Amino acid sequence: MGEPSLGTPQSEDRLDSWKEIAAYLKRDVTTVQRWEKREEMPVHRHVHDRMGSVYASRAELDAWTRSRNLPAGQANGNVALPTPPAPPPPPAKRTFLTRWSFALPLAAVVAVLAIGASLWLYKTEYFWRNPIADARFQTVTDFDGLEQAAAVSRDGHLVAFLSDRDGSTDVWVTQVGSGEFHNLTHGSAPGLANPSIRTLGFSPDGSLVTFWLRRPGGANGGDISVWAVPTLGGEPRPYLEGVAEFDWTRDGSRLAYHTPGPGDPLFVSDGNLRPESRPIFISSAGIHSHFPLWAPDTAFLYFVQGGLPDKLDIWRIRPAGGIPERITSHRGQVSYPVMLDRRTLLYLASGPDGSGPWLYSVDVERRIPHRLTPGLDRYTSLAASADGRRLVVTRATAHGTLWRLPIPDSPAVVSEATRIPLTTSNGASPRLGPNYLLYVSATGTGESIWKLASGTATELWSGQGAQVFGGPAIAPDGRNIAFSIRQHGQTLLYVMQADGTNARVVVDSLDLQGAPAWAPDGQSITSAADDHGVPHLFRVPMDGRSPSSFVREYSVDPAWAPDGRFLVYSGPDIGTTFSVKAVTAEAATRTLPPLTLTRGARHLAFLPGGQALVLLRGEIQHKNLWRIDLETGVQRQLTNLSPDFDIRDFDLSPDGREVVLERVQERSDVVLLDLPRP
Repeated sequence: MGEPSLGTPQSEDRLDSWKEIAAYLKRDVTTVQRWEKREEMPVHRHVHDRMGSVYASRAELDAWTRSRNLPAGQANGNVALPTPPAPPPPPAKRTFLTRWSFALPLAAVVAVLAIGASLWLYKTEYFWRNPIADARFQTVTDFDGLEQAAAVSRDGHLVAFLSDRDGSTDVWVTQVGSGEFHNLTHGSAPGLANPSIRTLGFSPDGSLVTFWLRRPGGANGGDISVWAVPTLGGEPRPYLEGVAEFDWTRDGSRLAYHTPGPGDPLFVSDGNLRPESRPIFISSAGIHSHFPLWAPDTAFLYFVQGGLPDKLDIWRIRPAGGIPERITSHRGQVSYPVMLDRRTLLYLASGPDGSGPWLYSVDVERRIPHRLTPGLDRYTSLAASADGRRLVVTRATAHGTLWRLPIPDSPAVVSEATRIPLTTSNGASPRLGPNYLLYVSATGTGESIWKLASGTATELWSGQGAQVFGGPAIAPDGRNIAFSIRQHGQTLLYVMQADGTNARVVVDSLDLQGAPAWAPDGQSITSAADDHGVPHLFRVPMDGRSPSSFVREYSVDPAWAPDGRFLVYSGPDIGTTFSVKAVTAEAATRTLPPLTLTRGARHLAFLPGGQALVLLRGEIQHKNLWRIDLETGVQRQLTNLSPDFDIRDFDLSPDGREVVLERVQERSDVVLLDLPRP
């Protein structure tokens, strides 16, 4: 036996394991290990040995038990060692914090998820409900012909509308449920129709029906004012002279209106028109601001702003003026806003593919549009009673047909026109090439381009959800066709061969507007495109080079003279008219005889030789063909069509001897929607 190690008890006094220590103290191993940890019981560990290799001295253990006021253990084990007192429980505060150390992060995660879900539901309007879901529909009119621009009195009892039931377009009124209809104007107010504005309304007390009126021959191509006629009948008289549209607050104390000047200046007054008043807002020339509408609480004025006919959206502005705030982002045919309450705005808008217009609603704060009506029914007007519980709409269907007419020496009548039989259900935007006719046909899912040659119709191009706008353009040699489409929110310029093969996109980087036109050499196409809110003409080379700016001022719908020395184009709308201008091939201004046309007649066609133009002149909804000599300014009417023969487009044959017309016939009815009380 050697000398004992320094600090190591004698072997007969030593307990060499947890098991021996536990047996000496008459406890289990777990208990003594806890005592060693918590009560500083003297247990030693061998240096450089396993972690669990321990020993203890009986003498030290006895001294430790005495220091804890416990009886010492005996070798014979007759005296049991009581368990040392358990350590006191942690303070209540520590237990609370320990529990919340787990609960707080969990609660934070739940809160974040809840907030995220709430924001998602708010932004997507998951719980949105169609405001007309439970409306009761009632047809008001069932006339043959056209009813349009319906309006309803503030109390919802009277409905006014335009109709050609008696031949001319007149103002009519009916009391809801009476079945009686009264013609208030009897042909005394020509030029009533204008689909771009709210043409009919009521005075705040419902005693007058107000109507927009353009009398030909005034300044800027027409004298525009608001007139009124008593609902019980009487002579029409001026109501707001020099005003195009207006809206009264619900209490009748304030008036908002715009004039037909450039940019449609918007005014707010106490009900009196003061020439010295300053507008609260005015758009740039060529940009329109229509359909002024007071919010129920008069905090805002809503209006439709943009380029006609299909670059429009709803905006709002404070009555004192300021910077307008955009509410919708359709960039389409938007019209007739009404408010059901402070936040629910209803209006008409075309779909992304140009179809419609349909009925939409939007919460003016959340600004997520919802289409309210399924199916293919088109809506052309919308009005609401003051409490928003009664709506009146015009539901319409349109049918387009094509007609041939020789260029006459004297004005031709409709009986001399011959209808062109089509294999499709409708036809629009006709264009004449060498020995063939092109036209556009619409279906429920898009539009297509058709070719009619030798009595055989062939579909050349079609696109799902595509809208062909401005009409196709035929190259001077007749072998290529250019056309612009709007599809999936983008505008594209296509070129294809005359048999429909090799269709390809030549421009996808421009926001195209209006019709394209081939340059006489066939090496480029001229088309308008929106540039910082103003359309102007670009040249698009056919050799793959980038488009270049051609005319810097407002310019759309170009037409090249046959010799390529100059082109003509349309300027901005001022009121309901626009001017025709010209530039040389080098973009220098070329003088023309003064020429002002009415909205809806932008297509221009040159007669062979390039000395004369054929165009449409007349009122917004009824025009005739005219010939204009560009050197002398002499004008001659070519057709004398009946009022129900509405021409929307036309084209000349290459030899100038024949014209093809697009005639549109509409059938529409006025419908009431009664909404249940909330």
